[in-house]
Amino acid sequence: MSSLAIVGGGLVGASLALALQEGAWARGWKIELIEPFEPGNEYQPSYDARSTALSYGTRLIYQRLGVWEQIAQRAQPITRIHVSDRGRAGATRLDAENQKVPALGYVVENAWIGHCLWQALDDRVVTRHCPAEVERMQPHADGYRLTLTNGDSLGCELAVLADGGRSALREQLGIGIKRTPYDQTALIANVTPGKPHGGQAFERFTDEGPMALLPLAENRCALVWTRPDKDAARLAALPEADFLRELQQAFGYRLGGFQQVGARHLYPLVLIEAEEQVRSGLVVLGNAAHSLHPIAGQGYNLSLRDTEALAAALLSSSSGIGDLAVLQNYHRRQRADQWLTVGFSDQLTQLFSDTSRLSAAARNLGLIGLDLLPPAKTWFARQAMGLGVRER
Repeated sequence: MSSLAIVGGGLVGASLALALQEGAWARGWKIELIEPFEPGNEYQPSYDARSTALSYGTRLIYQRLGVWEQIAQRAQPITRIHVSDRGRAGATRLDAENQKVPALGYVVENAWIGHCLWQALDDRVVTRHCPAEVERMQPHADGYRLTLTNGDSLGCELAVLADGGRSALREQLGIGIKRTPYDQTALIANVTPGKPHGGQAFERFTDEGPMALLPLAENRCALVWTRPDKDAARLAALPEADFLRELQQAFGYRLGGFQQVGARHLYPLVLIEAEEQVRSGLVVLGNAAHSLHPIAGQGYNLSLRDTEALAAALLSSSSGIGDLAVLQNYHRRQRADQWLTVGFSDQLTQLFSDTSRLSAAARNLGLIGLDLLPPAKTWFARQAMGLGVRER
């Protein structure tokens, strides 16, 4: 019996297990899913829940996997996106109706996505080791031998590292990374605006860094506020009233006066790219493979496209599931998507972090031009919807 071990049962790992399980059942494969945090059987909503912006392309993938209907129960559609540069006239607006889609994307609480994915897993095919972590991975002729922290040991023909951007196993295996620090920190929080958001998302660029407000259910917004490291720490420590005052000053009153902010979390920003994504019997996936700046909201969406492509490559091959040629073919097919998406996010970050007058003027003209040129706006919208490389 062929076996596959997925190290990390978060959104990427659970999505891969779901994408493979029907084909694995038909082929007699066994899927081992290893996750350190055991999710509860019941979903508990929270004001402070972390959220992810799912592109329209991601919706299509989850529809194919049969879980979108459930995820959509708590998904807030993004029907419009307003992009602007504070203090300057340049702005562009994206509208779902103009792009002929029901929504440009959706904002969903991570815990709800995870709950839906884990509920959809088939215990006949997917064995869940939870709570458990992989302490050591040793390559051998037929794949890898995994030693778990609970004392268990298991072998697999293919190991998939989906254990996050700080993957200790990636380091243990000697897989180098390329790090591009941005000297910025993302402050993440949920806020309540004074006016209904109406499904509109805002991406606003300021001299101190970009900020995004994404619509959530119950008329909340997910705030991603990128600032220089020390200033982000200062903002996180402010009393609520002082924080809301500074947020109001930076964002303006398009959503009225902000009423409430929840728990504030800080995330230092760095672009991380693994120097190897495949080896014989091994795939590096998700944030362990590439961790992006949140400016364009494409990190998870890219990882899910990688996940779908990997599942398709494995299920369409007549070779062993750890065969290097199969894995190299998967990576070769995804390289253009990764290159374009990582480059799009990184260049956008560099452009809107430059505070010089020349760059500010260029940004302003670029946003005006984008709003006036339908083909350019369509290209930008397709990038935002996760459809930039090919239809999914």
